[in-house]
Amino acid sequence: MNHGPVTNDRPFGGDRLPALDGVRAIAAFVVLLYHVAMESGAGLAEGFFGGVLARGDVGVPIFFVLSGLLLYRPWAARAVLGVEPPRVRAYLWKRVLRILPAYWIVVVVALALWSRDRLDDVWTWVQLLLLGQNYVPDPWWGGLGPRGLAQMWSLSVEMAFYLTLPLMAWVLGRCAAGAVSPSGRAKRLLAGLGVFALLGYVWTYFAFHPVYRPEMNVWLPRAWTYFAAGMALAVLLAWVRSERDGHEDGDRHGAGGGDGPAGRFARGLAASWGTCWVIAAMAYAIASTPVTGKRFFGEETLWTAWFELVLYTVVALALVAPVAVADARDSALGRFFGGPVMRFLGEVSYGVFLWQFVVLYAWYELTGQRPWTGNFPLNLLAVAGLTLLLATLTHRLVERPLQRLRGLVR
Repeated sequence: MNHGPVTNDRPFGGDRLPALDGVRAIAAFVVLLYHVAMESGAGLAEGFFGGVLARGDVGVPIFFVLSGLLLYRPWAARAVLGVEPPRVRAYLWKRVLRILPAYWIVVVVALALWSRDRLDDVWTWVQLLLLGQNYVPDPWWGGLGPRGLAQMWSLSVEMAFYLTLPLMAWVLGRCAAGAVSPSGRAKRLLAGLGVFALLGYVWTYFAFHPVYRPEMNVWLPRAWTYFAAGMALAVLLAWVRSERDGHEDGDRHGAGGGDGPAGRFARGLAASWGTCWVIAAMAYAIASTPVTGKRFFGEETLWTAWFELVLYTVVALALVAPVAVADARDSALGRFFGGPVMRFLGEVSYGVFLWQFVVLYAWYELTGQRPWTGNFPLNLLAVAGLTLLLATLTHRLVERPLQRLRGLVR
């Protein structure tokens, strides 16, 4: 889910977006809080507070929006500005090096701790090491994955997105190719992304009709709605860059002006971050009600599933968008989220995501606790601290050396 430290000193088309590290950190710890709340029983308690805790899985759509934004940026720049496209082979190798090695370590630890009877099962290793658990028709585990690995369903969705993104980018690029101006190409890209977003709702319909097939909820097309929202932000950044650099035909703004409609919209978005976050909070509060179905047990009906898609998209997009366009140097928002503390937490957030269930279950066994027996604040503090420690070690010993190796891939 993490893409390493993202950086950007200029928000409207530079190569780095450091403030998004802070957003990634928030998403990772929201997911951790959610899992501890459900294991302790706090997220199953009656009342509004229990409902709020039970919807912490909104952190996953936030990750998906970030992935769509960060990974589609070079293709969006290619389609809008005509710059050199990324090399697909290098892109894929970087994704493999970023995601799989640290994930493999956690898989080995989790199976060794809780699934020893499967250690000699080659097919189990193939399924898990290649992130194919979402597609196993009759799994031996209960829920979304083996003990300690249940959260990896979303990483499987991420991997499917990584693999299909070059094809999605090609389709969208073909749709945009007929327009003459950068703004025209950007508008066509946004229209195409709207189609991809709607396909998530269509896919969800067929997950419920003619019969309910819950496995379809953890396949990529369901998440296209979230990825498309992030990709739309990437298009916006490329569009603003075209205005800033004077790429429009008959440019009236002057190179570097950035005073076109996209630039004004982006600046207004950054300035209205408080309003955006109020919208995100309101959408989250509504999602915490039964409108999105029963807590923890998944969607009950097609309508609750659709409501979840709508509300979670609003939460994720309203949280990410103003940070994505905030100037990392000149705005308080950019300086906070791109500051050293938030950037550190963002850098280790992938490890936080990977290790949290291993730490959670190990902590409960060590302390002799049973699920749903309370002590939420104490358990949250202990699990978060231990997870952060393991995540930091993983980042320094595994992820950081591989980042240097990824830098050599061209």
